[in-house]
Amino acid sequence: MSLITCEKATFAYEGVPVVRDLDLQIEKGQYLCIVGENGSGKSTLVKGLLGLLKPVSGKVTFGDGLRQTEIGYLPQRVEWQPDFPASVWEVASSGCHGLWMNSQRRQQVEENLHLMGMEHLAKRSFARLSGGQQQRVLLARALCATRSLLLLDEPVAGLDPVVTREMYDVIRMLHEQRDLTVVMISHDIQAATQEADRILHLSNTGSFYGTPFEYRHSPLGVAFFGGCCCHE
Repeated sequence: MSLITCEKATFAYEGVPVVRDLDLQIEKGQYLCIVGENGSGKSTLVKGLLGLLKPVSGKVTFGDGLRQTEIGYLPQRVEWQPDFPASVWEVASSGCHGLWMNSQRRQQVEENLHLMGMEHLAKRSFARLSGGQQQRVLLARALCATRSLLLLDEPVAGLDPVVTREMYDVIRMLHEQRDLTVVMISHDIQAATQEADRILHLSNTGSFYGTPFEYRHSPLGVAFFGGCCCHE
């Protein structure tokens, strides 16, 4: 069942289309990676899925009881000021969208921090964590906001190779064991084709949607890879 459907959706800035006539169905249980060149509209599409940017034509609809406000969102990583005044607990619990923090929601925050291996740092200053630890806390926050869909915008950007691998393992665990639908924006094409079951490649000259195998052998995939990844 489709959680999100884009029908001929066009998103634009100041009247200039960035994503054009996009047809896309994000199915429940899917692991979708969105890739493409800089300026191809990946971040624009993220804003459209989150409702921060309305389509100038076409439409975006939600199914299976999903509300736009119930998407667990992990934004692109930023450098936090050392004096950022929030603890690990406070950052994770902010995923509850300002709801009254009753015992059930406290337990949810605790469980998600535990799942991310960060419960022992709950009182620690968030800004003083390592980059990988911060991403785990922010992922716990995203989990507090959703029961069905995670939208991850460059979740491993700026992380070292070991932490990157750990983050991919965590995301795969959430997809497989928690039955969460995952939509991940990525520049890491190699990892995208290894981790995801569907690829959406946005391009200024067209787009591709299909399986990783189909993508590797498509004209757009071959051109983007430079012909180096057509081997199974």
